Amino acid sequence: MDDLTPTSAPPRGGRGYPLAVAVAGALLMCCAVLPWAGLQATSSLIGGSVTGDVRGVDDVYGVYTLVAGLAALACGVAGLRGHPRLAALAAVPGGVAVLLLVLFMNEGSGLHDRVSIHLGDLLSIEPVIRFGWFAALASAAAVVVLALLALLHRRHR
Repeated sequence: MDDLTPTSAPPRGGRGYPLAVAVAGALLMCCAVLPWAGLQATSSLIGGSVTGDVRGVDDVYGVYTLVAGLAALACGVAGLRGHPRLAALAAVPGGVAVLLLVLFMNEGSGLHDRVSIHLGDLLSIEPVIRFGWFAALASAAAVVVLALLALLHRRHR
């Protein structure tokens, strides 16, 4: 009958959130080298388009976002190495990265100084937001959310 008695669950290491913070920080770093914005010229006359892209690291806000991703990665790794509360500090660089991404669109090499020109079907020139900016924003938001979850997880233990 001793085999049927319930046993206590093994202690949880609490490494899930710090690992997730580290991964999200690494993704944020990778997203800083992707294209964030561009200028696209389209012509139905020739049936094609030409684009010019701006990568994140081509602007100072992208470089700062790269550094914020590195800081978030460091916080996540510190959380994995036995200090889980340090993973919660990644909310600061994650929040800064969100702010930097917004500033990129408003003040940096983003879309604020680009004009749209439409000459019927002949030529259309317009600014575009590239996938890298959206991926960086999602990664930065993930860093913030996961860091806050790491903090709440530590408080409830």
